[in-house]
Amino acid sequence: MRIVDLLKPSSIKLGVSPATKQEAIDILVDLHDKAGNLADKAKYKEGILKREEGSSTAVGMNIAIPHAKSEAVKTPGLTAITVPNGVDYQSPEGDLSKLLFMIAAPNDGDVHLEVLSRLMTMLMDTEFSSQLMNAKSAEEFLSIIDKKETEKYPEEASKPVEPQKEGFRVLAVTACPTGIAHTYMAAEALEKAGKEMGYALKAETNGSGGAKNILTTEEIANCDGIIIAADKTVEMSRFDGKPVLSVPVADGIHKPQELINKIKNGEVPVYHHTGAKTAAATGEKESFGRQIYKHLMNGVSHMLPFVVAGGILIALAFLIDTAMGVNAQQAGGDFGTVTPIANWFKTIGGYAFNFMIPILAGFIAMSIADRPGLLVGFVGGYMATLGSTFASPAGDIPSGFLGALFAGFVGGYLTLGLEKLCDKLPNALEGIKPVLIYPLIGLALIAVIMCAVNPIMGMINTALNTGLIWLYENELIVVLGCVLGGMMAIDMGGPFNKAAYVFGTGMLTSASTMSNPDVAYAIMAAVMIGGMVPPIAIALSTTFFKNRWSSEERKNGIVNYIMGLSFITEGAIPYAASYPLKVIPSCLVGSAVAGGLSMFFNCTLMAPHGGVFVFAVVGNWPMYLLSLAIGSVIGMLMLAILKKPIKENEKSVDIKETA
Repeated sequence: MRIVDLLKPSSIKLGVSPATKQEAIDILVDLHDKAGNLADKAKYKEGILKREEGSSTAVGMNIAIPHAKSEAVKTPGLTAITVPNGVDYQSPEGDLSKLLFMIAAPNDGDVHLEVLSRLMTMLMDTEFSSQLMNAKSAEEFLSIIDKKETEKYPEEASKPVEPQKEGFRVLAVTACPTGIAHTYMAAEALEKAGKEMGYALKAETNGSGGAKNILTTEEIANCDGIIIAADKTVEMSRFDGKPVLSVPVADGIHKPQELINKIKNGEVPVYHHTGAKTAAATGEKESFGRQIYKHLMNGVSHMLPFVVAGGILIALAFLIDTAMGVNAQQAGGDFGTVTPIANWFKTIGGYAFNFMIPILAGFIAMSIADRPGLLVGFVGGYMATLGSTFASPAGDIPSGFLGALFAGFVGGYLTLGLEKLCDKLPNALEGIKPVLIYPLIGLALIAVIMCAVNPIMGMINTALNTGLIWLYENELIVVLGCVLGGMMAIDMGGPFNKAAYVFGTGMLTSASTMSNPDVAYAIMAAVMIGGMVPPIAIALSTTFFKNRWSSEERKNGIVNYIMGLSFITEGAIPYAASYPLKVIPSCLVGSAVAGGLSMFFNCTLMAPHGGVFVFAVVGNWPMYLLSLAIGSVIGMLMLAILKKPIKENEKSVDIKETA
């Protein structure tokens, strides 16, 4: 869909002077309304503001592209304004926005993504952007776009771009974790550099809507080399026997000429596929640390939807039971499942959570060892959630997400080693390797390894319970609160977390037989507050320390407010998995402080779950809220100290990836 088909002269306003971001939005929305694009102006504007709440759509380079996909849109359309003096649109680079486009898209289809990717591709040309800012009339503005679009897309039919016969022929694949802005910016920068240098270059984009401009078998066979500018795994087996240069997507944006020259000068060795998608022998050798990071991000990115969707459904279950008047104290562990509709939401949310840890481990292993690694990592992760042992394969003490990380990396490298060993087998067995040998031997080996590791978790759990009982018997109540709170944040589902929670619920069930049942209720309060702090601390950090996080992490951080307040600690797992040495200590300290303060203020809790939905049965709830706030803020501040701001070269490409 062409830009000039969506943008009318009446939808363009030049030389405006909005004082605020809100005023700029009002002008752009009014233009849409006057152009007849909207069925409901107020509802469309609501969608625009909701999108801006997640993160600003200012993309840097003095450009902003607000957009909304809404049922309030009658006809897909674009509006545009130029602001000579600039307006503060909360750009990640701190610059003022002078050129603003607003996309209105209906709910059906992905018009906004198509238009956004095309706009970003064209606006990468700073001369083009400058011409638009200096246009004297709406007709001239539209003419500049038409000329550039015709030049850039001479044929709208999706015919593959055939490389020129003369000179070097270079192919590229670009991809980023979310597959929107960075993916297309890198492709545009590489193609533009190739054109300027006289080398025909074609770039395949692995975007959120799937792969586009796909490299053909013939093109790969005839090219002189391939540039992989990606921050996630891409299909590598098709490049076997060709020179391959693997770099971060940021290099594709900032160093396109340098990358092309490496192909031209023969500085890139030939890639031989061994099953590891990201372990290519490339001209710019990746450090072991970066390889580990990419494998980890592959697991985390696949796990995130399960965490977010499952967590929100479980929170809805608590909300429904509360709204239906369920007594949290009487419901106990059944809270969130008492009414049929709440039970439905909690059950479905639980299904998503059940897959979360195996998905993390499975896709880490798959990133390392290609498809044969998926089975090994997935089963290893599932065994971590069960706590399988030789004596009890059905499960004993779960090892949580830390066990899943272990299973993913061990399973991946185990499978990779198995593939290399099998290279010595006769060629006649090639057909049965991926369907029989790799999965069968890999499954057996990971099962033995996890059954050997998980009993260690059982021993840790026993020692933890003994220590907790000793603290209780010696009346070290505040210390016990700190310990319980901290344990809830260490492994988020592993032996430490489980030991603390079981100890708390156990004390709750025996409260009626105790001379002072408030002690048992205070212990349960410390346990729950310790589990609420990690997601809230992360959410606060993504809100108030934006420069520490990527755009995707900031967007998902908002959901952690809901999860933390609902006592769903799992919301912190993707962040803890990505940055364990920064996130876990911060959450541990914040949770320990909150647990200790809860004990110090004699806060009590008579329900084993529910977060804010059971605050009706919290004793001394004002101080409980204060304890939660203090612990969360301390966790946030520790994160700000331990996790340094994103480097300038990373920030420059961390344009708000919009969807």
